[in-house]
Amino acid sequence: MNVKGQAVIVTGGASGLGGATASALAEAGAKVAIFDLQDELGARKAQEIGGLYVKTNVADAANTEASVKTVVEKLGAPRVAVNCAGIGRAARTISKNGPHDLGMFAQVIQVNLIGTFNVIRLASWAMSQAEPMEDGERGVIINTASVAAFDGQIGQAAYSASKGGVVGMTLPIARDLASMGIRVCTIAPGLFLTPMMMGLSAEAQKSLGAQVPFPSRLGDPKEYAQLAMSIVTNRMLNGETIRLDGAIQIGRAHV
Repeated sequence: MNVKGQAVIVTGGASGLGGATASALAEAGAKVAIFDLQDELGARKAQEIGGLYVKTNVADAANTEASVKTVVEKLGAPRVAVNCAGIGRAARTISKNGPHDLGMFAQVIQVNLIGTFNVIRLASWAMSQAEPMEDGERGVIINTASVAAFDGQIGQAAYSASKGGVVGMTLPIARDLASMGIRVCTIAPGLFLTPMMMGLSAEAQKSLGAQVPFPSRLGDPKEYAQLAMSIVTNRMLNGETIRLDGAIQIGRAHV
C-alpha cells in the first residue's frame, strides 16, 4: 500500500517503537494520528511530524471508539493501524510476599492483549467502510508481540501471556478480515533501545545487547519501523508473526 495522503493510526506513537513508526509513516507522506496517554510527548511528536495527537487509553472501549471517530472526521478513514501501546510489569507467580497479584496480571492482559484487539476491531471497521485500493486492499494492521511470547523468562507470566495472545489471534483475524481486503501481521521484537532500556546504564545496555547473536547490540526502533513499512508495502505479507530479534535466545549464552 502506498500511504501517501492516507490516514494512519499508531498507538503508543509518542515514543519508542511507536514513535519511530509514526515518523517513518509521516516521512512516507501519511497523515499520522498518534494514540497515547503521554500528553506532552504525544503533542510534541505530533507537532514534529505534522500529525494529530489523540489522547487514548486503548483498553477503554468508549474512549478508543471516540478516538477512531476523531481520526475519520479529521484525517479520513484509516488505512493503516500499528499497535505499539503496551505495558510491561514483572512478578513471579509466587514470591516471599505471597502469590502474584491478580490485578496486576489482569492489567497487563487488559492493555497488551485486549487493548490491541480493541484497536483492531475499531480500526478494521473504519477501514472496511473505505473504497478498495490496488488488489482490493482496504487496510493494514500491524501488532506488536515480543520474543517473550515464545521464550518467556522468570517474572514474565503476565507479559508472555499477553503477547502470546497477540501472536495467537493474528492469523484468525487475518482470515476474518481477508474478504474485506484488510491484512494483519504481527512483529515480535527482541531487545530494543526503547525508553525503558534507555533508563539503564550503558554497561547494562551493553550486557543485554551481548545476548543477541548478531548483530550483538540492542535493536534500534528505526529497525522496527523499517519492518513495519515493509509490511505496509508488501501485499503478500498477511497473517504472519515476524520475529525481529537478531536470533536471540534470551537468558542463554552464545559462543
